[in-house]
Amino acid sequence: MDLLQPIAAVFLVLALLAVALFLLKRRGLATIGTGLWASPGTRRMELVDRLALGPQHALHLVRVDGQPMLVATSPSSCQLLADGETLPGVKP
Repeated sequence: MDLLQPIAAVFLVLALLAVALFLLKRRGLATIGTGLWASPGTRRMELVDRLALGPQHALHLVRVDGQPMLVATSPSSCQLLADGETLPGVKP
């Protein structure tokens, strides 16, 4: 009998959290990007390729809303080198 009440309390809290998440998701205030609730095609950004230039420097070719972009990263900065209009040979 002593164990039944804490277990019931845990299940009640989990049920309340599930209901709250469902209501927030329904109103568009919460999104779940992985697992069973992920809706396909909702990703606006994808990594196309990455080239390591050194231990802490890299070039990233990313696609944002269908437009390719070349980004350079270092420990202290991140810089856009070229966008879709200035990248030769990269199709949107």
